[in-house]
Formats: sequence, structure tokens, C-alpha cells
Amino acid sequence: MPPVRLPSEEELAREALASPLFARAVRLARWVEPGTEVGASGELPDDLLLSAVSELGLEGTEGGQEFAADAWHFAIDTGLVEITGAAPDDDTEAIGNASPGPDLELVAEGDPGEILDLWSVGLDAVLADAAAPTFEELLGEIGVLDGSFGADGEIDPDTIDADALEWDQEEAAGHLDAALGSLYLFAVTDEAGQAASMVPLPMVAAASVVPEDMDELSPEALDELSAAVLKLDGQFGALSGTGLLEYRPVDDSVLEEAEEGDAGGHRFAEDERRGDEDGEDDEDLTRYGLARLTPLGLYGVRRRMLDAGLDVPLIGELAERDATVLLAVLPHRPEPAAREEAELWLARREPADAARSLLAAARGTDSGGPGRRLGCQLVLSMLDGRAEPALREVLDDGELGGLARVWLADSGAADVPPPDETMVFWLTIDTLAAQLGDGVAEEEADELSGLVGDLVGQHSGFFDRAWRTGHPATADVLEAVGRLHPDKQLAKQARKAAFKARSLH
Repeated sequence: MPPVRLPSEEELAREALASPLFARAVRLARWVEPGTEVGASGELPDDLLLSAVSELGLEGTEGGQEFAADAWHFAIDTGLVEITGAAPDDDTEAIGNASPGPDLELVAEGDPGEILDLWSVGLDAVLADAAAPTFEELLGEIGVLDGSFGADGEIDPDTIDADALEWDQEEAAGHLDAALGSLYLFAVTDEAGQAASMVPLPMVAAASVVPEDMDELSPEALDELSAAVLKLDGQFGALSGTGLLEYRPVDDSVLEEAEEGDAGGHRFAEDERRGDEDGEDDEDLTRYGLARLTPLGLYGVRRRMLDAGLDVPLIGELAERDATVLLAVLPHRPEPAAREEAELWLARREPADAARSLLAAARGTDSGGPGRRLGCQLVLSMLDGRAEPALREVLDDGELGGLARVWLADSGAADVPPPDETMVFWLTIDTLAAQLGDGVAEEEADELSGLVGDLVGQHSGFFDRAWRTGHPATADVLEAVGRLHPDKQLAKQARKAAFKARSLH
């Protein structure tokens, strides 16, 4: 994943405590009397549920009892409320006893990390509930047909095909995680700023139901997309109380169309096509629901990704690491994120000391060396004249002398000795090798070809001299030039030079 920027743990903990579900759960944990009798699984009796609604100030609120019940279960799941069992008499139903839990003290006295741990436990429980099948879905899975209910309201057993029950809870949870992962990716790559834009729900749902290699959606894929959108509408509605995301539900008009058999996925595709033809975003697209992760949501989804073993870098996580780690990571970050990471790293160090550490870490003839030196140049470019003594110390270094001269010249330093031909070609090959490190994308090939064209133009015997360069990546660089350069004659010269370089080594 691309790197993400997160607030401090203190700020995230405040967001968690202020989220509707957590805040209500804390109030109910403080409200409940020790030993209060509840259902065996912790459910509140009707009279206590009404009291909980009153305690939360939800009287007269549509869905007030549901909100109170959700908050109560959140309190149980997080340990804010503790349920102990009581053995029933033969003629009584099983009951439980509810009391404020030991973790309630963490709300007032715990550190931010402990509060975020509590919130994450509650979030996992809500996610599990959201991924669970609805009653209607289960009935559909076991083959209950229309008209299967008798006059007494019970299902006719003859209409049930128990062998048809194939609900995969892990797969359902995976679809929800994929949707949240899609929202995460939208957030960290948002051109308007991290998580600035609300994302239409069909775009989120497509991440888990539409194959990546499908250029045009088939009718079957559109039907599946429609079902996924409606499913996510309910799931995101349940999750919004956790503070994970901001959510605008699917418009009633879309739900009515779905009930009439007018699949939402088909209508969304048509609205999107019409918006593209108009050259602007069509307001109709907002009918299908909009979502974005909050900063707390980015934290929560990143935490789940880390638990799943994914690489989800955090901007600022390298600030305390040494220069070797910094330079190993920067070449794989987008430039804006790399610059921000470098700024945070430099802020903790004196310029001259930072420059010496960077230059030492940049050395090496291994395959990662060119990338480290390119990252070193990026970080050095952010230092002022206080770093000059450290750069002058490496002027005679075969690997670092070239980039040191570039920095000194760009900084306006006086008495910068000119590089010899060997150093010029070594730096040229090193720079090209760094750009080729992860392969060259199609859009970058023209830029690389232009760079090589300029070098050839400035040095008539460029390829005749380049293959003799002692850089370990010389042959690989010349082969890449021969493969990418549009001028067939120059490409042929580059391939010949690459063959000579391999023979030399």
C-alpha cells in the first residue's frame, strides 16, 4: 500500500472516545448497577432497554432502542461491561449479571494506545456482525421458497434444502475487508488530499466483485455489483457509528428501483457513462451512496492490514531509524511521500551529521546502491550550507564524489573541482541504474530515452566510452537503453556496448 499519514495516538484516541458507539457504550457502562440481571448472553430486558434509551437521551429518536442495544453490546464486546452467569432454577430462564467491567477504568486512566486497543476490539466485533448473513439471506441459502410459510407463520420443512446452505462467513468478511481496503487505497491516493473525496459506493464494491481484467461489465457482473452495493449500504450504515467512516446512504430512489427489478449496477453504469460523455461528474452518481474513511478509520483499517501481514507504511515511521533504513525505503515511495518522510527524518538531526550518515549509507556496489544514492541526493537537496563540510569530505570518493559535486554546485559553493571523465560516466550510469531499478513504466520510457539522447548528443563517443565504466550495472543500463531508445541506430550501438561491457567483466 502507499504510505498513509495519521494523527498522533492522542488525537486518534480522542476520536475513538468521541465516536457515537464508543461514547454511548461508556455511558451505559457507568450507568449499569453491579449485578444487574440481564439475559444469559447479556441482552437487556425490555424495561432496562428503555432505561438505557433514556440514559442516552435517545427518547423520540427513530431507531433509539436499536442504537441503545448496539451500544450495550459494544460495551460488552470491549470489556467495558462484564457479564457473569447465574445458575437458573428448574422453572426459570437462564440469566446473567451485568456489572461495570475492569476495562472501564482505561477510559479515564489508560494511555492512548490502550484506548485504541479497546476501540479496535469493538470494531472487530461490529465488523463480524456486519459481515454476518441477514435472516433473509440465510432463508435464501437454505432454499426457502415463496409461499413456504403456513397460516401459523411457521416454515414448511418440506420446502427447505439444508444441503444448499453454503454461506461462507470468511468469504463474506473478506468482501467487507476488500471494500474497506479499496476505501483505504482511494484515500491515500486521493489527488485532492488524503481522504478528501467521498467515493461512490459502486466504485468501492467493484473492488471485491469485478475482475481486474474485465474491460466492460457483463450483465451478470452488473447484477452482482448491484447486490454488493445494497449489501455495503447496510454494512457501512452499521459501521458509521464506530467512527470508522463518513457515510451518505444510498438514496431511496435507488432502493425503489432495486425493488422494481431495475438493477442499481446497470443504472450506475449508465449514469457514469452519461457523466463521461458530458465531460463532468454527474450529480446522479451521488444517489448510490458515498463513503470515505476518517483518520480513525485509516488507523483501524491499517491495523487490520498489519494483522493480515500486509505492508502498509506510515509516514513518519522512519524518523527514528538510521540512514541505511531510510535510503532503502525512499526509492519505493512516491516522491511527495518520500520528501515528507525525509523532512521528518532531517528534523531530528543536525545538518552536517545527517549528511555524513546519508553519505555513509549510500555507499555500496550491490544492486540497491544506485537507488540508495538517488534517495541520498533527494534528502541532501533539502539541506542548507551547514552540510557543506560533509560533502567536501567525499569529493575524492569514486562512488560519492560526483553527487557531492552536483550538490555543491547547486548550493552555489565556491571552488568546486571539476569531475574527471571517469567520475562523470560513473555518475551517469549510476543515475540511470537507479531509474531502472524497479523497471521502467511505459510513460517513463520516453523520459529516459530523452535523457540518453541528450547524453549521446553531448558526447559523440558516448557508447564507446560508456561500456568501459567500472560501474557494476553498466551492462544492464546499456541493454535497457538499447531496448527502449526509439532511434534504431543508437539502440544498436547501445546493445553492442552492453555486450562489450559483459565481456569486460
